[in-house]
Amino acid sequence: MTRRLFGTDGVRGTANTAPMTAETALRLGAAVGRYFRRKGSPAHRAVIGKDTRLSGYMFENALTAGLTSAGMNVLLLGPVPTPAVGMLTPSMRADVGVMISASHNPAQDNGIKLFGPDGYKLNDAAEAEIEALTLNGVEPAAADRIGRAKRIDDGRFRYNERVKFSFPEGRGLEGIRVLVDCANGAAYRCAPEVLWELGADVIEMGVRPDGHNINDGCGSTHPRAAAARVRAEGADLGICLDGDADRVVIVDEAGEIAGGDQILALFAARLAAEGRLAGDTLAATVMSNLGLERFLEGRGLSLLRTAVGDRYVVEAMRARGLSLGGEASGHIVLAAHTTTGDGLVAGLQFLAAMVETGRPASDLARQFDPVPQRLKNVPVPAGASPLDAPAVRAAVADAEARLSGTGRLLIRPSGTEPLIRVMAESEDAALLAQVVDAVADAIAAASGQTRV
Repeated sequence: MTRRLFGTDGVRGTANTAPMTAETALRLGAAVGRYFRRKGSPAHRAVIGKDTRLSGYMFENALTAGLTSAGMNVLLLGPVPTPAVGMLTPSMRADVGVMISASHNPAQDNGIKLFGPDGYKLNDAAEAEIEALTLNGVEPAAADRIGRAKRIDDGRFRYNERVKFSFPEGRGLEGIRVLVDCANGAAYRCAPEVLWELGADVIEMGVRPDGHNINDGCGSTHPRAAAARVRAEGADLGICLDGDADRVVIVDEAGEIAGGDQILALFAARLAAEGRLAGDTLAATVMSNLGLERFLEGRGLSLLRTAVGDRYVVEAMRARGLSLGGEASGHIVLAAHTTTGDGLVAGLQFLAAMVETGRPASDLARQFDPVPQRLKNVPVPAGASPLDAPAVRAAVADAEARLSGTGRLLIRPSGTEPLIRVMAESEDAALLAQVVDAVADAIAAASGQTRV
């Protein structure tokens, strides 16, 4: 079935432009309510969280209307991180959790992510059923079965307490100066509160959301401002979150930036040394650097690659009983603590490594030398299939032949934007540039564009 609404991580797009309209959100809410009510659960309850985008108010109201029209009671959490919805959905005995966020995207975008009663993101099959209900229409509940809505004032504090319990018992952060960049997003209160309560000297960034400035020159997608301030303020560590706080990037005391692969390498090595890396295997996506794979192999550990998207990582972890997974982009999933990527939990685990080893962030944030990587994003018209063009197939075959034995090529359509991503890795920088440019230009030409 061709997916018209759902992408890699829920429904996403520009606010007030299809599919991210209030009308679609209302219909989606009704479909979600109908889908979970017919499962026979006695709860008939949904929780809704959101980040700090202006359009969040509109989508919160539309989803609430749709859910209550289908007979669901709605609990409104207000601005909370995406992982908070994953945690609080089962805690509050809800049938479904809804997060209104476009994650790391700019303020004009928004999205809707869905969690099941177990706190995990819905799988493709469930999303397909909900999409069909959304597009085909849902019969509303009888007048005496309409649901109620209630605002929950302490959702953030419930999440904070759960996050603090992920930090080693008996340890604190006294004497550690931590900069936290909240991207003017969902964790703008949570993250500074948790770090301060654990004893850190906290420097706050990105904690003045105005509805328009989420991810704007700050957070995990723009960490250089945080890096400059870490150096200027003499911080021991910088923790950069994205708009919904399910991603993290680490900045060491010298202002050097470490992404998800380096964090995963550190956590995998520590868990393996403690005998807690289940299956001696780390789950990560096809985008993770070849250097991470070599790092693990050198320690007798394995890398299980998945499709892009933290929910696919989590699905693989659950199927194999794994304890650690994540993405190069900074989604880090620790099965002992979270059901989805959680930037704050990952930041605390990095701090725990600093506390327990006595080593500075710069020693811990560089676990391996990454293989040089080149990525080009090629814009394509909606609905276009340039990868099927003979010229593109020929360019891909030539690139794979030239990289054989020395690197790898990955081409994939974005699940959230009208782009095709062309990525390659190789120790040969000249070859890397040639093959990526050749494939990207072939895709652009097949899409009716000039070179990119």
